[in-house]
Amino acid sequence: MNYSKKVMDHFAHPRNVGEMEDANAVGMVGNQKCGDIMKMMMKIENDVIVDCKFQTFGCGAAVATSSMATELVKGKTVQEALQLTNKAVMEALDGLPAVKVHCSVLAEEAIRAALVDYYKRQGIDPEPIVGCSGECTDCHHDHGHGEEEEE
Repeated sequence: MNYSKKVMDHFAHPRNVGEMEDANAVGMVGNQKCGDIMKMMMKIENDVIVDCKFQTFGCGAAVATSSMATELVKGKTVQEALQLTNKAVMEALDGLPAVKVHCSVLAEEAIRAALVDYYKRQGIDPEPIVGCSGECTDCHHDHGHGEEEEE
């Protein structure tokens, strides 16, 4: 498979990787077919994503798309982040092999999952805004609730 220099760079040197203690938006998505799991954490203040981190369990393309997605939404408003498409992630990485396009879709879904969580924490129904309630089984969103209670 031919990966672009940007994909290789984000795989070898991922940006914004790690835990975020003070996140107020957390989304986790997984792809059953390939086993990739992405967790997105954001700190949102005044509707602006001031910080964004990720943890990805998956292939190099999954790591690279997560890394690029965090770079693309950092400093943007929630509304701008909602416009982020997997196509934009791929273009920013100078393309992906066809068999790895699903990784960019997962990155887009992880961003959306975090934003669904953000609205839910404020008691706002995310469906009219994000287009997803986070309850659907189709997108395999696991919003990470339950981790805090176990301590």
